[in-house]
Order: sequence, then C-alpha cells, then structure tokens
Amino acid sequence: MSEMIFVPSILFLVIVVPLWLILNYLTQARRERMGLREPSSPEEQELMTRMVTLLEKMEGRIGTLEKILDAENPRWRERQ
Repeated sequence: MSEMIFVPSILFLVIVVPLWLILNYLTQARRERMGLREPSSPEEQELMTRMVTLLEKMEGRIGTLEKILDAENPRWRERQ
C-alpha cells in the first residue's frame, strides 16, 4: 500500500517540482527584464485601470480617424 503512494511522490519530486521551479524562475526573470510587475498599492492599481481605460478610448479614436481617412483618401496608407 505504501508503495502506491511512494512511487508517485518520488516522480512528483523528481520531475514536476524542478520543472515548476525552473519555469517559475524563467517567468520572473522575463518579467523583470521587461519591467513588468504587479501593482504594489491600491493607488497603482487605480492608475493602471485609468491608463487602460484611456488607452481603450484612444484606440477607438484612432480607429475612427482611420475610417475617416479611408473615406477621404483610400490610398493614404501607401504614403508612409
């Protein structure tokens, strides 16, 4: 009976735990290189939420401007 638990436990400790730790370390290192981190305070969280809202508004406005430009001059993108 104890062998039924012992073998999966050893496999878990030998395969899953090291893989989990390595992937976790790599993810944290990648976030650090990119400058990403979790907001540390409610003020930062609120700021991030406002920024996302403003970016969504800006995206909508840019889409509208592109539609207007497409209607006025369909070849405007070729000039870039």
